[in-house]
Amino acid sequence: MALRLLEVEPRDYQYIITPTGNELPEMFAHWTRLESLLGKPLVRLGPYQEGDGLVQLIDRMNALPNWRQRWCTRILKIEPTIAYLKQNAPCVQYVGLRADEEAREGIYGRFPGVEQRYPLREWGWGIDDVWGYLAQRGIKIPQRTDCAWCFGQRLIEWRRLLDNSPHVYQAGIEVERKTGHTFRSPGRDTWPASLEELREAFAGGRKVRGDKRQLQSDMHHTDEEDGPCRVCRM
Repeated sequence: MALRLLEVEPRDYQYIITPTGNELPEMFAHWTRLESLLGKPLVRLGPYQEGDGLVQLIDRMNALPNWRQRWCTRILKIEPTIAYLKQNAPCVQYVGLRADEEAREGIYGRFPGVEQRYPLREWGWGIDDVWGYLAQRGIKIPQRTDCAWCFGQRLIEWRRLLDNSPHVYQAGIEVERKTGHTFRSPGRDTWPASLEELREAFAGGRKVRGDKRQLQSDMHHTDEEDGPCRVCRM
């Protein structure tokens, strides 16, 4: 949305992102490339910019985010964005929801002096239009755009994290040990809840659904694209 909007309606936009500090290196590299393509820095919002990201919040609160208390999204993304919008009102907030996502709304709400626009919907762009445009611009979206330890991720994503970033996976184990809790909810499925026991199950040869699934394109276009937000899974 941001790239196309700059082409068809060029103006001095402010591009905001809300890092948690728990993203994988590919996502940080993606943000760096976007800054080059957009010609200006991405404005980073939230506690992470003050050295208080997801890891520090977990340590201070001695609690892991989960389905019942997803404070990670609230503290690291929603509240900083709302504060920024209010501080910069009057302004226009551009929301990247597509024309085939009519049932969804922005998660930040509506405020006096903040106009909301949905350019992708104005253009009638669906998922195929988005992927087609990105292909024309030579942009590949990282397979994971959310936190490495997101409690909402699937088993195959935990397996890929273990395979591709074992040090990050191990750090998640240490956090679980320290807090005495697990990112995965016990009883969610027949697999172990703790990352340590989950790793043992993987090592023991237990198969994960989708383990050998091929990506639908070289842009990591998977069957998740029409599901929840790939950043906060809402």
